[in-house]
Amino acid sequence: MSLFFVRPAMVLLLALAGFGSHAAENVIQISKENLDNLGIKLGKLEPVTQFPVLSAPAKVMVPPTQEYIVSASQAGLIDKMNVAVGDKVEKGQVLVELNSPELLTLQREYLKADSLRRIHLVNYNRDKKLLEEGVIPERRWLETSSEYHSVVSEADEQRQLLEIAGMTAAEIDHLVKTRRLAGRLRARSPITGIVLERLAVAGTRIDILAPLYRIANLDELWLEIAIPQERIGGIKIGDRVMVENSEVSAKITLLGQSVNPENQTILARAVVTKDTASLRAGQRLNTRIIQPSDKATFKIPNTAIAQNEGEAFIFIRTQQGFLVTPVTVAGKQGDESIISGKLTGNEEIAVQGAVALKANWLGLGSDE
Repeated sequence: MSLFFVRPAMVLLLALAGFGSHAAENVIQISKENLDNLGIKLGKLEPVTQFPVLSAPAKVMVPPTQEYIVSASQAGLIDKMNVAVGDKVEKGQVLVELNSPELLTLQREYLKADSLRRIHLVNYNRDKKLLEEGVIPERRWLETSSEYHSVVSEADEQRQLLEIAGMTAAEIDHLVKTRRLAGRLRARSPITGIVLERLAVAGTRIDILAPLYRIANLDELWLEIAIPQERIGGIKIGDRVMVENSEVSAKITLLGQSVNPENQTILARAVVTKDTASLRAGQRLNTRIIQPSDKATFKIPNTAIAQNEGEAFIFIRTQQGFLVTPVTVAGKQGDESIISGKLTGNEEIAVQGAVALKANWLGLGSDE
């Protein structure tokens, strides 16, 4: 049991102020004129509709559907890297230019397949007309049709290989029109986003599928929050999350089903869709989990609360003095606390001077 001491000067001041106490009734009597002498200031309860239930560390993550590795679709020599880390890129923007002998091979194979398709198209149209005129048997028509559709499939396959290699439809059409091979390969951004990492250097030869850039769309971010396992029961999907020292808020969308064996925490994921510009992927920060209040809840200064034997009390102003009232502290935010109890919200309380009031309530210099 702790001891609560009041300085001799305070003892004298309390006596001169005419303090009276009825501890059994939890009432402290004090006249209005003596409030200022004792440093007691009054204030109102501030209603709140939500309160913090837990503070926990978090890490900023990019959703997997929003992050991409841009890689080389063919082996080649990097000629130019067009963007740097931190740059914003648009979907379809050319990020890397390289010279690729393998691309020349793909173009040549496609032109061969396209030429063969054209030849068989002539035969196809000719035999179709002859069949309609009854000049050729149906068996010959079926053979011609089968050969034509086979070469069409081959040409389509070769065209798709060029598209996978990074050529656009317009570039492939230009190739067909000019019949000129070009080994210039361009790697484009698949999304609009930000360059997070550069993974190659101009002037180096790279293999097929070598990574070039890591980019991400940061319009949506995740907060991966580490919740102590003993507190997970009080957290719910849909709870609001506030990032400390910022206006960023998020909403919990997932509660993990496994415990991290290293620190005995459970993952909670919160989604941020607004004000993401103030966050950085990989950043570690502190968060507060906020829940709506299902009963009358109020915010008061910490100085208005007196502790005694593990319980919290506030001092409500009455005509005779103050009524000592027990409250429940639901959470704290800096210099303020969130409380609930048998309160209407219209009470006037002592927001300063609780030390003097507590001393008189318990008996000056006595054990608590």
